[in-house]
Amino acid sequence: MKKVEIITRPFKLDDVKTTLTDLGVKGMTITEVRGFGRQRGHKEVYRGTEYQVEFTPKIKIEVVVDDSMLDDVVMAVQKTAMTGKVGDGKIFVLPVENVIRIRTGEQGVDAI
Repeated sequence: MKKVEIITRPFKLDDVKTTLTDLGVKGMTITEVRGFGRQRGHKEVYRGTEYQVEFTPKIKIEVVVDDSMLDDVVMAVQKTAMTGKVGDGKIFVLPVENVIRIRTGEQGVDAI
């Protein structure tokens, strides 16, 4: 099993959620996050004063999938979330040793 963490633009959330659901992903966790990458934020003007906004708002989507679904999930999310501009985000893939469903005690892929 793998945990896929997707950091993307907030307006892409619904598209990515639909894509993941269509692929058979049964659950996900969504978090509003702030950060920066290569773009190092952006400049804004407020009441005539320019200031640097270092941390831009992003959405973090976390899903756990079976290894057999990983390539399809990563490729579909990359295609869906891409705008072609700096700041599109990142996809992180991490190993998951085990998953336990608290209510039933199911473990592994059955608990996803």
